[in-house]
Amino acid sequence: MKTTRRFIQFAFLALVLAAVFVWRANAELWCPFGGVEAIFNYFTEGSMLCSLGVTNFYVLGGVIVMTLVVRRVFCGYLCPIGALSEWLHTLSTRLGVKTVHVPPNVDRLLSLLKYVVLAIVLWLTWQAGELIFRGFCPCYALISRHGTDITYWAYVAAAVTVFFSLIFTVPFCRWFCPLAAVLNPFSRFGFARLRRSSSACVSCGKCATVCPMSIPVDQLKEVTVARCTACMNCVESCPKPGALSWKLKGIAAPGRHSPQLQQAMLITVLLLCVTGMVAATYLFPMPSFVKTSRATPPATTAQVTLQITDLTCRGRANLLVWFLQRDDLSAIPGSAPGEPGYFKLEAWPGPNSAEARISYDPTCCDDLTIKQAITEPCFDINANQWRASPFTIEGYDILAP
Repeated sequence: MKTTRRFIQFAFLALVLAAVFVWRANAELWCPFGGVEAIFNYFTEGSMLCSLGVTNFYVLGGVIVMTLVVRRVFCGYLCPIGALSEWLHTLSTRLGVKTVHVPPNVDRLLSLLKYVVLAIVLWLTWQAGELIFRGFCPCYALISRHGTDITYWAYVAAAVTVFFSLIFTVPFCRWFCPLAAVLNPFSRFGFARLRRSSSACVSCGKCATVCPMSIPVDQLKEVTVARCTACMNCVESCPKPGALSWKLKGIAAPGRHSPQLQQAMLITVLLLCVTGMVAATYLFPMPSFVKTSRATPPATTAQVTLQITDLTCRGRANLLVWFLQRDDLSAIPGSAPGEPGYFKLEAWPGPNSAEARISYDPTCCDDLTIKQAITEPCFDINANQWRASPFTIEGYDILAP
């Protein structure tokens, strides 16, 4: 059972590393905590933080669903920092390094730190409008391409996490991870419950010893604590068949089956949630940047969808808005003086050609007017100079008659 979980951890980490270093993908788009960081900005300003996309919301939703069903299974099977921390501790144990066991009272106090970290991260992120935690995240330091958006504090955090993982079991996951703080309320009411049969249990204590989250399994009738990661180490270590088993509330209890089949059921839920979040990303592609020019739409609206180069991030999308709202000879006319002719910009910023969908009043302008406003040089009154547009539109030549 541990071998199966290790295989899933290794396969997922290998996939992440290949995506980042081989396919040059942006791993931040698939980070569930990115969805937490971006919620405030997206629903108040209509834009994602730079490097993030609505994919983060789908991933966060999928992780929450799997947490509601089988508790923090994401942490036990898919989280890269959790996997690396576990492996390092296993290696140190085999090399003879003694594990430091924290007293339960101290462990409970330390576990509160992750809520403090979450509050600080969200406050600073919402105030700055930037990914503050990225500069301190040990996971980002380990699996990013180490560009200019990373600080040395991230490497310090990674080094500290590596060191303490050698003497403690998953210290970052237990005490500091802000995502764990987000998932705990959902995990607390998860459908999956580990049950201990008092009649079958021989009170050997092995289940509590092997638990990476220091849960006193041998003292509980039913494990409902939020930090359970469904690793099933306790079930595998139990010398009495049937003494420990998983039960899903309202569903036929998998505890009647073998531990291997119980784990297969947990993994099935995990894979279904992962498949669902990936499918949702492609089936329901929500824009990651939305900006409207006024509160109410015009009586009639038309839309034009354009492929625009250099529309790479939120900053560039805001610059595109600036060109759409220009006030010169290439301005988009509206139905009233001083009223912009365009109504809404929906964009999917990306590293290459990015899609932008623009809604406008067809009684005042047309597609050509929109394209000219985006690509023609614009006079910046504040700077008292002309500014060339960095944007080009696929299939449109600004010099064509």
